[in-house]
Amino acid sequence: MIRSIVRGTGHYLPDIIVENSDFLTHDFFENEGKKSKKNNEEIIRKLQEITEIKRRRYVKSSMLNSDIGTFAAQNALSDAKIDKENIDYIITAHNYGDIHSGSHQSDMMPSISARIKHKLNIRNSRCRPYDMIFGCPGWVEGLILADQLLRSRHARNILVIGSEILSRVVDPYDRNAMIFSDGAGAALLSAEKSDQNIGILHYDSQCDNNEELYYLTNGPSVNPDYKDSKINIRMNGRRIYEYALTAVPKLLKKTIDDADLSIKDIQKILIHQANAKMDHAILKRLLELYGQNTDDDNQLMPMTIQELGNSSVATVPTLLDRLLKGQLPGHCIQTGDSILLASLGAGMNSNALIYRFP
Repeated sequence: MIRSIVRGTGHYLPDIIVENSDFLTHDFFENEGKKSKKNNEEIIRKLQEITEIKRRRYVKSSMLNSDIGTFAAQNALSDAKIDKENIDYIITAHNYGDIHSGSHQSDMMPSISARIKHKLNIRNSRCRPYDMIFGCPGWVEGLILADQLLRSRHARNILVIGSEILSRVVDPYDRNAMIFSDGAGAALLSAEKSDQNIGILHYDSQCDNNEELYYLTNGPSVNPDYKDSKINIRMNGRRIYEYALTAVPKLLKKTIDDADLSIKDIQKILIHQANAKMDHAILKRLLELYGQNTDDDNQLMPMTIQELGNSSVATVPTLLDRLLKGQLPGHCIQTGDSILLASLGAGMNSNALIYRFP
């Protein structure tokens, strides 16, 4: 039987570290278009309490999204030790394409995958570049597509990348700007014949695109006098939180159950680093669905949001690479371990995938 196996992983973290204290001089506005009456110390303290974010990473002004996606891809290729000319597909998850510093305009033509292929100097014309526009769950959805292509024998090697520069699409007057960051992660998947139940075991996706569609979108600045950009992330945090706690735990349990597994068979859960309070609440509800103790979730669910912020499609592949490279203190992976990858984002789209290490 054909199995989809992760051969290598890589990620890229920008050099610029932005501390919470760097926002002390910002002018924050409320949704009504009026300057906030709360002092910045209080705004920052409350956001850190909820999200646990202490700092985040931003790219240099000279870098593009396709650049950092290329860096992550190069690291994954080096880890996999596979000739780049043997890649059949490049699947790149993102939301905004390339945005040049100062332009505030999204550029997706040619596609980011095609640009990354070009920057990797891949000459193979049979290597197809696909862009995955699926909100924050895009990288996990890219793995799902890759598995289908590998199992159907349409490919032998697929590079799946998640890359985003959110520092150029945040509203500088919106306190939610403190949540978002930049980064990229990648994995190289290969088809392998095996009778063992290894690699990608099972997955599921759920897309609620009715009234949920505009919980996370783009819009004008909360400051009516700010005209530099119309591409600003607008987020209804309360609605997203309520949706996540209602829909995501059930989807995760369904994915585990449909794979004929139990929560006890899962060694680690790598969940999209959107909001620490929300992630902990999702895990708590999932464990409760199985009647499990919820006091020791730190060992089950490693986190990076405190130091890296929310880099959208890059959070899960970055988590995975850091886990496999021993860069998450207290967490490790052994042969035979199963992990659950999960994500939620714009749409609202959510997904889950179970992977077992050979």
